[in-house]
Amino acid sequence: MITPDQERWILSKAYVPEHIVSLMTTISKGQPFLSKGHLYYVGDARGILVGYPLDSEFYSEIFSSIVKDVITCYPGHTWSIIAPRLPAELLSSGVEKQSDFYYSLSFEDFDRKEGLKRIAEKATSRLTVEVTRAMTPAHEAITKEFIEREDPGNLIREFYCAMPDYVLHSETTLVISARNFDGYLSAFYVLDFAAKDFATYVIGCHSKNHYVPHASDLLFLKMVNMARESGKDYINLGLGVNPGIQRFKKKWGGKPTIPYEFCRQQWGIMGIRTMIDVLLSRL
Repeated sequence: MITPDQERWILSKAYVPEHIVSLMTTISKGQPFLSKGHLYYVGDARGILVGYPLDSEFYSEIFSSIVKDVITCYPGHTWSIIAPRLPAELLSSGVEKQSDFYYSLSFEDFDRKEGLKRIAEKATSRLTVEVTRAMTPAHEAITKEFIEREDPGNLIREFYCAMPDYVLHSETTLVISARNFDGYLSAFYVLDFAAKDFATYVIGCHSKNHYVPHASDLLFLKMVNMARESGKDYINLGLGVNPGIQRFKKKWGGKPTIPYEFCRQQWGIMGIRTMIDVLLSRL
Protein backbone atom coordinates (compact mmCIF):
# COMPACT_ATOMS: atom_id res chain seq x y z
CA MET A 1 0.00 0.00 0.00
CA ILE A 2 1.06 3.59 -0.47
CA THR A 3 1.96 5.95 2.37
CA PRO A 4 0.46 9.43 2.99
CA ASP A 5 3.68 10.97 1.64
CA GLN A 6 3.38 8.88 -1.52
CA GLU A 7 -0.24 9.96 -1.98
CA ARG A 8 0.77 13.62 -1.72
CA TRP A 9 3.49 12.97 -4.33
CA ILE A 10 0.98 11.22 -6.60
CA LEU A 11 -1.43 14.16 -6.41
CA SER A 12 1.41 16.58 -7.19
CA LYS A 13 2.15 14.59 -10.39
CA ALA A 14 -1.43 13.64 -11.32
CA TYR A 15 -2.76 14.31 -14.83
CA VAL A 16 -5.68 11.85 -15.18
CA PRO A 17 -8.59 11.26 -12.76
CA GLU A 18 -7.39 7.72 -12.05
CA HIS A 19 -4.42 9.27 -10.21
CA ILE A 20 -6.84 10.58 -7.57
CA VAL A 21 -6.40 7.90 -4.93
CA SER A 22 -9.54 8.66 -2.89
CA LEU A 23 -11.69 8.39 -6.02
CA MET A 24 -10.21 5.16 -7.27
CA THR A 25 -10.13 3.33 -3.95
CA THR A 26 -13.89 3.89 -3.81
CA ILE A 27 -14.44 2.74 -7.39
CA SER A 28 -12.19 -0.31 -7.07
CA LYS A 29 -13.16 -1.11 -3.48
CA GLY A 30 -9.47 -1.87 -3.05
CA GLN A 31 -6.16 -0.51 -1.84
CA PRO A 32 -3.64 1.56 -3.86
CA PHE A 33 -0.13 0.41 -4.76
CA LEU A 34 2.77 1.82 -6.80
CA SER A 35 4.94 -0.09 -9.24
CA LYS A 36 7.62 1.62 -11.35
CA GLY A 37 5.75 4.92 -11.20
CA HIS A 38 2.38 3.37 -12.09
CA LEU A 39 -0.65 3.15 -9.80
CA TYR A 40 -2.81 0.10 -9.39
CA TYR A 41 -5.68 -0.71 -7.07
CA VAL A 42 -6.44 -4.19 -5.70
CA GLY A 43 -9.68 -5.40 -4.11
CA ASP A 44 -10.86 -8.84 -3.05
CA ALA A 45 -11.63 -10.10 -6.55
CA ARG A 46 -10.80 -7.29 -8.95
CA GLY A 47 -8.25 -4.61 -9.61
CA ILE A 48 -7.57 -1.51 -11.70
CA LEU A 49 -4.19 -1.01 -13.37
CA VAL A 50 -3.45 2.58 -14.44
CA GLY A 51 -1.01 2.78 -17.33
CA TYR A 52 -0.33 6.51 -17.01
CA PRO A 53 3.14 6.82 -15.44
CA LEU A 54 3.59 9.52 -12.84
CA ASP A 55 7.29 10.19 -13.32
CA SER A 56 8.07 9.51 -16.98
CA GLU A 57 6.65 9.15 -20.45
CA PHE A 58 4.63 6.05 -21.32
CA TYR A 59 6.72 3.12 -22.58
CA SER A 60 4.97 -0.03 -23.80
CA GLU A 61 7.80 -2.31 -22.65
CA ILE A 62 7.73 -0.99 -19.08
CA PHE A 63 3.95 -1.22 -18.93
CA SER A 64 3.96 -4.78 -20.26
CA SER A 65 6.40 -5.79 -17.50
CA ILE A 66 4.12 -4.19 -14.88
CA VAL A 67 1.09 -6.04 -16.24
CA LYS A 68 3.05 -9.30 -16.08
CA ASP A 69 4.13 -8.69 -12.47
CA VAL A 70 0.70 -7.62 -11.24
CA ILE A 71 -1.38 -10.39 -12.80
CA THR A 72 1.10 -12.94 -11.51
CA CYS A 73 0.60 -11.69 -7.96
CA TYR A 74 -3.21 -11.80 -8.16
CA PRO A 75 -4.33 -14.88 -10.12
CA GLY A 76 -8.08 -15.12 -10.51
CA HIS A 77 -8.68 -11.38 -10.23
CA THR A 78 -10.66 -9.50 -12.86
CA TRP A 79 -8.55 -6.59 -14.09
CA SER A 80 -9.62 -3.28 -15.59
CA ILE A 81 -6.55 -1.99 -17.44
CA ILE A 82 -6.22 1.50 -18.89
CA ALA A 83 -3.38 3.20 -20.73
CA PRO A 84 -2.80 5.63 -23.59
CA ARG A 85 -1.91 2.58 -25.68
CA LEU A 86 -2.57 -0.99 -24.60
CA PRO A 87 -0.56 -3.97 -25.86
CA ALA A 88 -2.40 -5.53 -28.78
CA GLU A 89 -2.53 -8.87 -26.94
CA LEU A 90 -4.58 -7.33 -24.15
CA LEU A 91 -6.99 -5.61 -26.51
CA SER A 92 -7.52 -8.72 -28.60
CA SER A 93 -8.29 -10.92 -25.58
CA GLY A 94 -10.26 -8.44 -23.44
CA VAL A 95 -13.85 -9.31 -22.56
CA GLU A 96 -14.73 -5.60 -22.67
CA LYS A 97 -12.91 -2.87 -24.62
CA GLN A 98 -13.15 0.88 -25.07
CA SER A 99 -11.19 3.67 -26.76
CA ASP A 100 -11.64 7.35 -25.99
CA PHE A 101 -9.82 10.56 -25.04
CA TYR A 102 -9.57 12.59 -21.87
CA TYR A 103 -10.82 16.12 -22.49
CA SER A 104 -9.15 19.15 -20.91
CA LEU A 105 -10.27 22.77 -20.63
CA SER A 106 -7.81 25.63 -20.38
CA PHE A 107 -9.08 28.87 -18.88
CA GLU A 108 -7.75 30.69 -21.94
CA ASP A 109 -10.01 28.66 -24.25
CA PHE A 110 -12.96 29.10 -21.88
CA ASP A 111 -12.51 32.88 -21.81
CA ARG A 112 -13.22 33.03 -25.53
CA LYS A 113 -16.78 31.76 -24.96
CA GLU A 114 -18.40 35.08 -24.00
CA GLY A 115 -21.63 34.33 -25.84
CA LEU A 116 -22.06 31.00 -24.07
CA LYS A 117 -21.32 32.58 -20.72
CA ARG A 118 -24.06 35.16 -21.22
CA ILE A 119 -26.55 32.43 -22.13
CA ALA A 120 -25.58 30.43 -19.04
CA GLU A 121 -25.96 33.45 -16.78
CA LYS A 122 -29.52 34.00 -18.05
CA ALA A 123 -30.45 30.63 -16.52
CA THR A 124 -30.17 32.26 -13.08
CA SER A 125 -33.62 33.75 -13.74
CA ARG A 126 -35.04 30.23 -13.34
CA LEU A 127 -32.45 28.41 -11.26
CA THR A 128 -30.43 28.66 -8.07
CA VAL A 129 -27.03 26.97 -7.64
CA GLU A 130 -25.96 25.35 -4.38
CA VAL A 131 -22.67 23.78 -3.35
CA THR A 132 -22.74 20.84 -0.92
CA ARG A 133 -20.71 17.82 0.16
CA ALA A 134 -23.44 15.21 -0.17
CA MET A 135 -25.71 13.53 -2.69
CA THR A 136 -29.40 13.26 -1.82
CA PRO A 137 -32.01 10.77 -3.05
CA ALA A 138 -32.86 13.35 -5.75
CA HIS A 139 -29.28 13.19 -7.05
CA GLU A 140 -29.40 9.41 -7.08
CA ALA A 141 -32.73 9.45 -8.94
CA ILE A 142 -31.29 11.67 -11.68
CA THR A 143 -28.23 9.41 -11.89
CA LYS A 144 -30.49 6.38 -12.39
CA GLU A 145 -32.46 8.31 -15.02
CA PHE A 146 -29.24 9.17 -16.88
CA ILE A 147 -28.03 5.55 -16.88
CA GLU A 148 -31.36 4.27 -18.19
CA ARG A 149 -31.56 6.99 -20.84
CA GLU A 150 -27.97 6.92 -22.12
CA ASP A 151 -27.07 3.22 -21.56
CA PRO A 152 -23.39 4.21 -21.20
CA GLY A 153 -21.93 0.71 -20.76
CA ASN A 154 -20.86 -1.25 -17.70
CA LEU A 155 -17.73 0.76 -16.91
CA ILE A 156 -19.49 4.15 -16.82
CA ARG A 157 -22.52 2.61 -15.09
CA GLU A 158 -20.36 1.30 -12.24
CA PHE A 159 -18.58 4.64 -12.00
CA TYR A 160 -21.84 6.61 -11.66
CA CYS A 161 -23.34 4.16 -9.18
CA ALA A 162 -20.29 4.52 -6.92
CA MET A 163 -20.71 8.30 -6.62
CA PRO A 164 -22.83 8.51 -3.42
CA ASP A 165 -20.30 6.47 -1.46
CA TYR A 166 -17.38 8.40 -2.96
CA VAL A 167 -18.87 11.81 -2.16
CA LEU A 168 -19.73 10.68 1.36
CA HIS A 169 -16.15 9.70 2.19
CA SER A 170 -14.11 12.22 0.15
CA GLU A 171 -12.68 15.38 1.70
CA THR A 172 -11.87 16.96 -1.68
CA THR A 173 -15.21 16.54 -3.46
CA LEU A 174 -18.02 19.05 -3.95
CA VAL A 175 -21.47 18.65 -5.48
CA ILE A 176 -22.89 21.64 -7.34
CA SER A 177 -26.61 21.50 -8.00
CA ALA A 178 -29.06 23.58 -10.03
CA ARG A 179 -32.58 23.71 -8.60
CA ASN A 180 -35.66 25.38 -10.02
CA PHE A 181 -37.58 27.83 -7.88
CA ASP A 182 -39.90 25.03 -6.70
CA GLY A 183 -36.86 23.29 -5.20
CA TYR A 184 -36.67 20.45 -7.71
CA LEU A 185 -33.24 19.29 -8.84
CA SER A 186 -32.63 20.07 -12.50
CA ALA A 187 -28.95 19.14 -12.87
CA PHE A 188 -25.80 18.48 -10.85
CA TYR A 189 -22.04 18.01 -11.17
CA VAL A 190 -19.61 16.15 -8.92
CA LEU A 191 -16.18 17.84 -8.81
CA ASP A 192 -12.89 16.85 -7.20
CA PHE A 193 -10.10 19.23 -6.21
CA ALA A 194 -7.49 16.78 -4.87
CA ALA A 195 -4.99 17.00 -7.74
CA LYS A 196 -2.45 19.82 -7.49
CA ASP A 197 -2.72 21.16 -11.04
CA PHE A 198 -6.30 20.56 -12.11
CA ALA A 199 -9.89 20.32 -10.98
CA THR A 200 -11.72 17.18 -12.07
CA TYR A 201 -15.19 17.06 -13.55
CA VAL A 202 -16.16 13.65 -12.20
CA ILE A 203 -19.76 13.27 -13.40
CA GLY A 204 -22.70 15.39 -14.45
CA CYS A 205 -26.39 14.61 -14.91
CA HIS A 206 -29.55 16.52 -15.81
CA SER A 207 -33.20 15.68 -15.26
CA LYS A 208 -35.74 15.24 -18.03
CA ASN A 209 -38.61 15.51 -15.54
CA HIS A 210 -37.44 18.87 -14.16
CA TYR A 211 -35.56 20.10 -17.19
CA VAL A 212 -34.60 23.78 -17.36
CA PRO A 213 -32.75 25.03 -20.47
CA HIS A 214 -29.05 25.71 -19.88
CA ALA A 215 -28.97 24.23 -16.37
CA SER A 216 -25.84 22.25 -17.30
CA ASP A 217 -24.28 25.37 -18.83
CA LEU A 218 -24.87 27.32 -15.62
CA LEU A 219 -23.16 24.56 -13.63
CA PHE A 220 -20.28 24.53 -16.11
CA LEU A 221 -19.78 28.25 -15.51
CA LYS A 222 -19.84 27.69 -11.74
CA MET A 223 -17.33 24.85 -12.07
CA VAL A 224 -14.84 27.01 -13.95
CA ASN A 225 -15.14 29.83 -11.43
CA MET A 226 -14.56 27.39 -8.55
CA ALA A 227 -11.52 25.86 -10.27
CA ARG A 228 -10.01 29.29 -10.78
CA GLU A 229 -10.66 30.31 -7.17
CA SER A 230 -8.95 27.08 -6.06
CA GLY A 231 -5.77 28.01 -7.94
CA LYS A 232 -5.96 25.21 -10.51
CA ASP A 233 -4.27 25.49 -13.90
CA TYR A 234 -6.99 23.74 -15.91
CA ILE A 235 -9.95 21.35 -15.67
CA ASN A 236 -9.87 17.68 -16.61
CA LEU A 237 -13.31 17.09 -18.14
CA GLY A 238 -13.02 13.31 -18.15
CA LEU A 239 -13.75 11.08 -21.13
CA GLY A 240 -15.75 11.89 -24.24
CA VAL A 241 -18.10 8.91 -23.58
CA ASN A 242 -20.47 9.59 -26.51
CA PRO A 243 -20.98 12.17 -29.30
CA GLY A 244 -23.48 14.25 -27.29
CA ILE A 245 -21.17 14.62 -24.29
CA GLN A 246 -18.23 15.32 -26.61
CA ARG A 247 -20.16 18.15 -28.29
CA PHE A 248 -21.03 19.70 -24.94
CA LYS A 249 -17.40 19.67 -23.77
CA LYS A 250 -16.10 20.98 -27.09
CA LYS A 251 -18.56 23.85 -27.26
CA TRP A 252 -17.05 25.25 -24.05
CA GLY A 253 -13.51 24.90 -25.37
CA GLY A 254 -12.71 21.40 -24.12
CA LYS A 255 -10.19 19.51 -26.25
CA PRO A 256 -9.27 15.81 -26.50
CA THR A 257 -5.75 15.75 -25.08
CA ILE A 258 -4.78 12.31 -23.74
CA PRO A 259 -5.56 8.99 -25.50
CA TYR A 260 -7.42 6.38 -23.45
CA GLU A 261 -7.69 2.65 -24.06
CA PHE A 262 -9.47 0.26 -21.72
CA CYS A 263 -9.92 -3.47 -21.50
CA ARG A 264 -11.29 -5.80 -18.86
CA GLN A 265 -9.54 -9.13 -18.38
CA GLN A 266 -9.99 -12.26 -16.31
CA TRP A 267 -7.42 -15.01 -16.60
CA GLY A 268 -7.30 -18.44 -15.09
CA ILE A 269 -3.90 -19.91 -14.19
CA MET A 270 -3.28 -21.21 -17.71
CA GLY A 271 -4.46 -17.94 -19.21
CA ILE A 272 -2.04 -16.00 -17.01
CA ARG A 273 0.84 -18.22 -18.10
CA THR A 274 -0.03 -17.71 -21.76
CA MET A 275 -0.34 -13.94 -21.37
CA ILE A 276 2.93 -13.73 -19.44
CA ASP A 277 4.69 -15.61 -22.24
CA VAL A 278 3.25 -13.17 -24.78
CA LEU A 279 4.20 -10.11 -22.73
CA LEU A 280 7.69 -11.44 -22.10
CA SER A 281 8.21 -11.73 -25.83
CA ARG A 282 7.71 -7.97 -26.06
CA LEU A 283 10.37 -7.11 -23.47
